[in-house]
Amino acid sequence: MDLKVISQNRSFGGEQTVYSHSSESCDCEMTFAIYLPPQAKTGPVPVLWYLSGLTCTHENAMTKGGFQEAAADYGVAVVFPDTSPRGDNVADDDAYDLGQGAGFYVNATRDPWRSHFRMYDYIVDELRDIVLKNFPIQDRHGITGHSMGGHGAITIAIRNADKFGSLSAFAPIAHPTRSDWGRKQLSSYLGDDENTWVEHDATLLLEEHGWKGDLLIDQGADDQFLDLLKPEALANMMAKRRQPGQIRIQEGYDHSYFFVNSFARDHVEWHAERLSQ
Repeated sequence: MDLKVISQNRSFGGEQTVYSHSSESCDCEMTFAIYLPPQAKTGPVPVLWYLSGLTCTHENAMTKGGFQEAAADYGVAVVFPDTSPRGDNVADDDAYDLGQGAGFYVNATRDPWRSHFRMYDYIVDELRDIVLKNFPIQDRHGITGHSMGGHGAITIAIRNADKFGSLSAFAPIAHPTRSDWGRKQLSSYLGDDENTWVEHDATLLLEEHGWKGDLLIDQGADDQFLDLLKPEALANMMAKRRQPGQIRIQEGYDHSYFFVNSFARDHVEWHAERLSQ
């Protein structure tokens, strides 16, 4: 694998590096960032995957999320993938919530998306393999994300419980099959058969499979997108399933990276504890 270094910066004794590479899954050049804590200099460390939301790239959480200091304290690497394939030959849409920057972590089956929009395979298989083979990373993985990325984290973890040992999310799109942040994208990428959407809905997957561990969900009480996120659907399903975990409604917080930054340390600690068991 030919990884090209785009940038590298010292951060809290570790290294924050951005790479690009040719992706087989997405059939284009992809970019991702990885933070290696200082502990990685002496041996492999566990890794936390952070999936970003609509309109984001690898850079948003890397620069605004505030994960590096806590990751250095707890000896955890953090991977920040991009949110979609990109490039002049990659399909796009004028709307902010479809196309480039809005991959929704699915494998598209409809034109014009299916040639490149295979973010599920990219995260679950291709990038995971790249990270394990090229960096001092233990095969112990946690996953989290924000908004669209929270949707991706929960659905990917539940469907791949053998590959992820811990799970959390920030303001996830919790019930996309019943939200305008979901129905539009799932129909565009997967078609109109709603049966194919179920495996990309956190609430429905939790109902069918549960999660092997406990969940941590943080949600801002003043989030301007609450009606689209539908956290109550996930909360009700956790109660119905008697799923261990917490949904914390944080008073006064909105949907921004100020919210994510405020609770990033809690999530890093949560994953570090569970990945060390």
